[in-house]
Amino acid sequence: MFMVIVLTLLAAVAIAATIAALRNDGYRRTPTDWSRVPSSRDRARPL
Repeated sequence: MFMVIVLTLLAAVAIAATIAALRNDGYRRTPTDWSRVPSSRDRARPL
């Protein structure tokens, strides 16, 4: 019974750590830097 409790606690900690990592992973909306986007005349022509 002790091992079941330990495994349950470990699973709960792992789920909480996963949620915390997903909240802080850094993949957020980033505004486009329009000065770095090539203009339509600078784009390569398709083959």
